[in-house]
Amino acid sequence: MKRVIVDYKKLTNEILTLLVEKYPDGYGDDDIIRFKNANNETVEALEVRTDDAVYLVKVSTRLANTMENFDEDEDDFDSEDVNSSVDIPDDSDDDDN
Repeated sequence: MKRVIVDYKKLTNEILTLLVEKYPDGYGDDDIIRFKNANNETVEALEVRTDDAVYLVKVSTRLANTMENFDEDEDDFDSEDVNSSVDIPDDSDDDDN
């Protein structure tokens, strides 16, 4: 089984859907996994699993907002969007992970 660390900027609709399904009311401190990366920096992430992979999605305030907005937009779901990525604007003055 492959293990993948994903930044919120690179979330696919599939991973975002898994996150929203696993944490429909948002996530709390108990849901967050903390570990040190190769640069000895602490990383906080949420875990979601598929049949063939474990994804650790880095936590930030942007992730929470993206999950909330995705859940609200789910009613407007278009089957053509299944393989597309979620478009998240890049905000250079964001101090989150």
